[in-house]
Formats: sequence, structure tokens, C-alpha cells
Amino acid sequence: MKPTLLVLAAGMGSRYGGVKQIDSVGKNGECLLDFAAYDAQKSGFGKVVYIIRKDIEKDFRERLFDRVARNFDAEYVFQSHESLLSDEQIRLSSARTKPWGTAHAVLCAEKAVKTPFAVINSDDYYGREAFEILGKYLSEMDAYSPEHSMVGYVLEKTMSRSGSVSRGVCTVKDNKLESIVENLKIYYEGDKIISEWPDKKVELTGKEWVSMNLFGFSLKAFERFHSYWDDFISQNVSAEKAEALLPVAASDIIRNNEGIIKFFTSSEKWFGMTYPEDRAIVKEEIAKKISEGYYPENLWSK
Repeated sequence: MKPTLLVLAAGMGSRYGGVKQIDSVGKNGECLLDFAAYDAQKSGFGKVVYIIRKDIEKDFRERLFDRVARNFDAEYVFQSHESLLSDEQIRLSSARTKPWGTAHAVLCAEKAVKTPFAVINSDDYYGREAFEILGKYLSEMDAYSPEHSMVGYVLEKTMSRSGSVSRGVCTVKDNKLESIVENLKIYYEGDKIISEWPDKKVELTGKEWVSMNLFGFSLKAFERFHSYWDDFISQNVSAEKAEALLPVAASDIIRNNEGIIKFFTSSEKWFGMTYPEDRAIVKEEIAKKISEGYYPENLWSK
């Protein structure tokens, strides 16, 4: 049973200033997501499902999807403000302009996912090692296993000098995730790494394990995600900015004793497209990997 790769690509890109998930960074116009799909296919994944906004569909197809779909089983679904809401909830949330968050996005793709699946962000580079780890784990598990998974990264390897980042700081015991605490504003202050909260600043060591939204789930996880979403929307239906976050929903699996999340790690260097200044860095890193033979000059055969 080949696992599915689920790509969170419906974000607004407010800090980046554009639709970063389909911005060109490769030598032949490839996007960062081309390399993720390539790595996933090489690592045993059988399908990729993208979650996008309706307003970017045309550009998404022209600049990424049609190319990937010629080489890989691919599908896309839409996430909108109205997805999964009742008529009354739509009315109560009419002031909302942004998507409801990553947990909501995953639920929007439920009908397209038939096998255990990995979830990734659209603007992060994870490295093939992570896909190989999850590809092997997910392909060997029961479709409704309570034993889920994730790949964590060292915080200092996931920072940007261009501005703050949001990271889930993980507590791990016996190679299993115990908790994730979402730190929404982590940044460099000189050579120090600071996590800023509404009432305090906390210095971090940089050696902490963090979540980059690289999870591996069985289909059973959808049960918890639905419960999490129902609770979230009942409390936040009128909120203009509150987001249903996947790491929080995943943590609920542990808190409710519904399963475990096995914690894997990757030593590969992260890079991503959070800020406009990051694009040049990403292009340089991709070019370096091509020159080293990690990727071929022409990523896809057609």
C-alpha cells in the first residue's frame, strides 16, 4: 500500500508578499513543490494531493500541477472559508477573509486520501531523507493504525535571518512525541534565539526539536481531526484570525490517549520561502543540490 503525500498549499503568503507555493526556484522553472513531489515519488509514495485556494487554480495548474501530474498520480482539492461550515456558521463568520488553518485544510482533503498519508507545508524544503523515513513507515502500517508519526528538525536549522518564524517546540520521550507547544514568533536577536509571547520573551538554545508540519498519519487520525475541528469552530466561528492548527490537533491524539506519534528526526538542512529575501537563498540551495547530483538537471522526464 503506497502512502499519499498531502500538501498544504492554500496559504495566503502574507509575509512573502505573493503566492510563494508556485514561485519558480529551479533551473527550468520548477517550484519548491516540484522537488517535494520528486522526493516523495522516489521514496515510495503513490500519490500527491494538493490543497489550494480556488483563486490560484489557473496559475497553480500552469506553473506546477500539470507538470507534476504528467509524471505522478496527482490531484488537488479546494480549501475555502465556507468549507465544512453550516449555513449558520458561514453567516456568523462572514467577516473572515483568511483560511481556517492547517487542520481545517487536512479535513478538506479527506475524500481524496485513501491510504496512510504524510502532510507537508508548501513553502518548506524537507530533504529526501524525511520522505524516505515516512514513506517506509507509512507503507508498512495498517490503514487505521493508532501509531502515527512525524519528522522533527533542530530549531537552529530551521531559522530565517529575514524575520520571525512560527515553530512547534516538541517534547520527546522514548522516541515518541509527548507534546508540541506552538511558538508563533521565534527570531534572532543578535546571536540569540528568542521566542516572544504576549507577556514575556524566552531565550531558546536552538537545539530544541521542532515540528515543521511534517507528519505521517493513518486514516484513523481523521476521527480526532473532526472532533478537534468541531470544538474549534464552536468556539471561534466569529474570529477573524484564529486558526485550527494541525500540530494542536495532532497533540490531541496523545492527550486523549487515542494513539501515539512516533518521533523521527532528520539531519538535513531546512530552507524555506517565508520572506521575499528567502527566494534567492532557496534558488542557491537548489542549484547546489543539482550541481552535486542530488537532483538531475531536468527533474521530470516530460
